[in-house]
Amino acid sequence: MAALGALLRFSRVSTKLTHSLLSCHLLSQQFSPAFFSSFCKNKYHYFPPPIQAPPAAKKVPFTATAHGITWQDPHHWMSNTNDPDFISYLHQENSYAEAFMQDTQALQSTLYDEMVSRMPSKISTPPERWGLWLYYQYIPEGKEYPVLCRKLSTGRKGWVNTIVNSFREKFGREQILLDWNDIAEQYGMVLRTKLGLNSVDDVTIFTENDSNFCVDITSTKDGKFITVYVINATDLKAGLQRFCERVSGVQYFLEHHCGFFYILTNAPLSEDKKFSGNGYYLARCQVEDVRSANLQNVIIPGDDIYVEDMDIFNGHLVLFLNKDGSPSICSIDLPIDTDCKKLLEINDLSPWFFPLPSKMCTIAPGSNHDFMNSVYRVVLSSPVMPDLIVDYDMSRKVFSIVQQEEVTDVLTHNIEYSSPNFDHSTDKFLDFSNENDRDAQDNEIQGWRDLSEKYLCEEKEIVSHDGVRIPLTILFSRSAHQKGQSPGLLHGYGAYAEVLDKSWCPDHLSLLDRGWLLAFADVRGGGGSSPSWHKSGCGFNKLNSIYDFVSCGEYLINEGFVHRGKLGAVGISAGCLLVGAAINMHPELFRAAILKVPFLDVISTLLDPCLPLTTLDYEEFGNPQIQSYFEYILKYSPYDNIPQGVCCPSMLVSASFNDSRVGVWEAAKWVARIRDTACSSCSSSVLLQTNMSGGHFREGGRFAQCMETAYEYAFLMKVMENNENTEETGRKEQHESSIG
Repeated sequence: MAALGALLRFSRVSTKLTHSLLSCHLLSQQFSPAFFSSFCKNKYHYFPPPIQAPPAAKKVPFTATAHGITWQDPHHWMSNTNDPDFISYLHQENSYAEAFMQDTQALQSTLYDEMVSRMPSKISTPPERWGLWLYYQYIPEGKEYPVLCRKLSTGRKGWVNTIVNSFREKFGREQILLDWNDIAEQYGMVLRTKLGLNSVDDVTIFTENDSNFCVDITSTKDGKFITVYVINATDLKAGLQRFCERVSGVQYFLEHHCGFFYILTNAPLSEDKKFSGNGYYLARCQVEDVRSANLQNVIIPGDDIYVEDMDIFNGHLVLFLNKDGSPSICSIDLPIDTDCKKLLEINDLSPWFFPLPSKMCTIAPGSNHDFMNSVYRVVLSSPVMPDLIVDYDMSRKVFSIVQQEEVTDVLTHNIEYSSPNFDHSTDKFLDFSNENDRDAQDNEIQGWRDLSEKYLCEEKEIVSHDGVRIPLTILFSRSAHQKGQSPGLLHGYGAYAEVLDKSWCPDHLSLLDRGWLLAFADVRGGGGSSPSWHKSGCGFNKLNSIYDFVSCGEYLINEGFVHRGKLGAVGISAGCLLVGAAINMHPELFRAAILKVPFLDVISTLLDPCLPLTTLDYEEFGNPQIQSYFEYILKYSPYDNIPQGVCCPSMLVSASFNDSRVGVWEAAKWVARIRDTACSSCSSSVLLQTNMSGGHFREGGRFAQCMETAYEYAFLMKVMENNENTEETGRKEQHESSIG
């Protein structure tokens, strides 16, 4: 009933109520926060007066209008990032954040030292073969960034080995192709390469005139075709060949093998080929029939199987699948010799499903550039399993573990993870693809190691507002977690069909060992068990993802996994829309939040088609220039729905000044409006931290990332610790009152 009530409260669909909502913003400009709240009413959200007052952003009258509705946005001026007042305001906020966090310096140092201590002194990747070369990366000791290198392989015999040896004499032992440390020092992470000497002869072969689409140029794995449309790589002057007519929502991904294009697509099938699924399937056609809409040899996934991606080699086709709600991967021998009129299922082609350690692991492909290779490399990971690099021999259908990430200073588990397979001092590789004793190694049962004895990771299904079950992954220490007392951190994203990252992260141990619980909510709108999972959380269904997130948070508290006053939330980029909207709807549910490069001012951003990515986002969120979308987005847009006078959670809002994806002003406007609208005591613990030189992906190296994470964890621990002190004070006051 509570979920139903929340749904009814926030289903403001009439224009009349929309006008009422906007009038609240007009009201907020006429009264100070003190009018609504002279003291904090929430026992979990009280903070002592800050050492210095939070910055007060200036207000400049600005009237916005859409669909006959007018509202005021006095912080609109912040979208001009060249305004000296805006730059000054960001510096003031950075200074305030520094003052607020001053008493956590020792804690930050402790956390940083913990994270760095878990790093091995030397980090390198095992080599991957591409032709005659073996490519690998390593991070020099004490450096931030990796170095990309290559060496000639020594594993071949006969005349090939003779040629290789002659090359080795000419090119030396090791070639450094790219040293990101030098680039970071000399150039700041931006390069330009000029090909040729005369640009006058350049010929334009394709121009995309529709801003709703991006141009992606790639080549087929065998290098014989370039795909924008389709270009013969051996005859560039032949021009473009269009594979099919452009249809909204329909995608095609092409690879080439022995005169056939293999196509991964979600295009509707002809009536004579029935496919009840709503995801991707595989088809092929001859190169000569590239313009034909009649796809041959259609391969459908089968029941409860969804195709997510593909890769191709000379002798094998690799398919990434979602099977029974869990990720899986398989290979199929090529060429496929079938009747072009017969509809096939994947199981009809004798697939080899790669063995995996658990259903909860993530699967990330390696580089796998070599078209002639029969070994496929992947990286497996889970919340309790450090990254595991595995080679799957698709010809012999065996696998071998190449390397597992080394995690030092995990003393209680007494595990020494396998060291990298490349020794720079002795110039030796474990090049499994060419060793004579490969059979003996593959026939051994090699185990993968994890930390499941110390940390518990399990998946729950949470019933959302409409009865749909939402996957929730929870992770906590078996010894440090305290039922009903521990703090928790709920992660969410819920957009663009992206699967929430649940791979191994050693930094999490600093929270887990202190009793924290980590939770990952796979809400609708993100990646899920089927393509419909995304569709049911975007566009006119976006509210579903927000209600899903709230339901997961309520579950953690109601079931005693997290203390009622100690639940935090984390969002990144579009995930901040999810977290920000949930905070607006249920501010009492969360004690703290971390919002990184946040997308929060949804209405204003999507109403401005000149901003980067705006028109591309219409497919995900809808176009507010259409009234029905405008009214729907207005229901959840975080910046436009901050409730008046509420006790808001403590928040660390981080932004980057040079962010080309999400404007830095979105974070600044959010914090300014929070300060102007919410309880003045609570909003004093809302911080805005801006990287004045970074971009959307915060381009720091491994040590800088540890420093950033230590800062975030220290913030969370500070506000949670204050919560404990506040509760204790309240109990004492209640006891003294009862005595009196």
